[in-house]
Amino acid sequence: MADATVIDGKAFSETLVQQIAREAQTIADAIGRPPALAVVLVGEDPASAVYVRNKIERTTKAGMRSIEHRLPPTTDQETLLALIAEMNADDEIDGILVQLPLPDQIDEDSVINAIAPEKDVDGFHVVNAGLLATGQESLVPCTPYGCLLLLRDHLGSLSGLNAVVVGRSNIVGKPMAQLLLRESCTVTIAHSRTKDLPEVCARADILVAAVGRPEMITGDYVKPGATVIDVGINRVAAPERGEGKFRLTGDVDYTSAAEKAGAITPVPGGVGPMTIACLLRNTAVAAARRFGVSIGDI
Repeated sequence: MADATVIDGKAFSETLVQQIAREAQTIADAIGRPPALAVVLVGEDPASAVYVRNKIERTTKAGMRSIEHRLPPTTDQETLLALIAEMNADDEIDGILVQLPLPDQIDEDSVINAIAPEKDVDGFHVVNAGLLATGQESLVPCTPYGCLLLLRDHLGSLSGLNAVVVGRSNIVGKPMAQLLLRESCTVTIAHSRTKDLPEVCARADILVAAVGRPEMITGDYVKPGATVIDVGINRVAAPERGEGKFRLTGDVDYTSAAEKAGAITPVPGGVGPMTIACLLRNTAVAAARRFGVSIGDI
């Protein structure tokens, strides 16, 4: 029986969305319309379609306007960039999100950096990445920010804690490390090629797994009493459920890690719901900044 406290991201995200809805109403009262999020889906990737549907539902639930653009998988880069330019110029749109991954004929970096930084609610634009790295005000990537909120809620002050982030992606690993540095943690960025990875991880008070490998982080990687944040969402075959069936699992082997950890996020129900909640948070923040509306700290 696992002793670790389960960090319930689903419950936390629902409370956060309620708070965001109140701030969205404040913005709507000030500017005469609700904050608006435009989501672009290119192609028919099933996982992306599910994510987009969930984002649209949560956006509406939070009292915001949802705008959806679905483009065929054959869409060329020029067409997508033209749509982004149109949305950048549209004063009725506060946030723009282009769902990744994109088809092979489209360069993701070009698309990300075509979005106006002040509307970049994914926080991936090179300007927002640079602002975050230098400690300035920016729109922060949603998944790392969601992880940070869970850590703050569970641990309070993070100052002085030893944090290890396993993964070095621009979407999670690097911005997660920047956010933890901002909280005065001592931060190590590790990855699949790190020598003695289990030993490096086992020194961490905070262990964030974002490596994209199912159940790679076992109990041997976990310092007794550490807080473990599992960012991974992997579909693995589950023949016991029937032919062609899958189950969702994280980058952490939950059973063995929970025996050592002080607290741990489950998959599903941990970081995932926080990502969408923080997308709504970024949309509200983007609208408030664009129009000079004062809102609470969300």
